[in-house]
Amino acid sequence: MKYFKKNLKLLPVFVLMGVLLSNCSSGKDWRTASRESAGIAPDPSVTKEAVIHVYGAKAWSWRGWFAIHTWIAAKRTGEATYTVYDVVGWRGHHGEPVLRIAKDIPDRLWFGEKPQILKEHKGAEVDKIIDEINKAAHAYPWKTAYTVFPGPNSNTFTAWIAKQVPELELRLPFTAIGSGYVN
Repeated sequence: MKYFKKNLKLLPVFVLMGVLLSNCSSGKDWRTASRESAGIAPDPSVTKEAVIHVYGAKAWSWRGWFAIHTWIAAKRTGEATYTVYDVVGWRGHHGEPVLRIAKDIPDRLWFGEKPQILKEHKGAEVDKIIDEINKAAHAYPWKTAYTVFPGPNSNTFTAWIAKQVPELELRLPFTAIGSGYVN
């Protein structure tokens, strides 16, 4: 009884932990979450000028309470598609590199979360910046490594590009957990 009375003070802590942990599941399933276009990026069939967008969206599940996932999309002058540069950890679980550079929808919902543009560049001089982004992405040192915290992760990749390509003029928000891994 003495043990119970002594630890009764911890009951509110355990109740709070239970409530928080029960709310960690959003009831969503990442396999069925939307990955469609958010309708943010200019249509490449209409927009002939070069475009760079750096996107950020709330991270999946409870991580979205305090962290974002970032990626870069670029379209050269006259191109009909965007190239998306991103890092996703679960690719590594399947023996693939976590870094992917591919023609893709630039502004996909991040598993149901609408992205926001963190940085945008448009115009004739942007092709040169795209060349530098592409060069830096291919030189990224953690192509097969991923750790949620402290990194390397998706935000480490975007921070790496920003450091290698100062013309991008990108400053990531504090919610880009892992961006400090580059320093």
